[in-house]
Amino acid sequence: MGFNSAFKGLILFLILYGCETWSLILREERKLRVFKNMVLRRIFGPRKDEVTGEWRRLHNEEVNDLYSSPNVVRVIKSRRMRWAGHVAHMGEERGVYRFFVGKPGGRRPLGRPRSRWVDNIRMDLQEVRCGYIDWRGLAQDRDRWRTRVSAVMNLRVP
Repeated sequence: MGFNSAFKGLILFLILYGCETWSLILREERKLRVFKNMVLRRIFGPRKDEVTGEWRRLHNEEVNDLYSSPNVVRVIKSRRMRWAGHVAHMGEERGVYRFFVGKPGGRRPLGRPRSRWVDNIRMDLQEVRCGYIDWRGLAQDRDRWRTRVSAVMNLRVP
């Protein structure tokens, strides 16, 4: 098994398991990017500097040059959008639909409200300039929804 298939098959699988259902905040997105770079740094190991002859850690740019994998955050967003399309096609009586789209009873706690899964879908759509469109209605047209999912995957995420 080569490095490329091992990384994609094992490491990315572990990082992204169940990411379709995550409701991420920016801090968590940053932690995922840092973890991925840390794993790649560990795999590639340190490099010997040609000038000083000392061993040093790889910089992010060097890690990306050695292994250009898609941005973890973009993969998560595109998988979440793809799952949102599946959820939109489910009937309202399905438990999964009620869980992801429904409004729970009761009051939300004081302070800044926690980001919900539906809020993340709306933010992902705003990034591809479809912000205030009903996402469930948009997902009914499968071709347009696939276009949005691929647009989310091709975004520039820092």
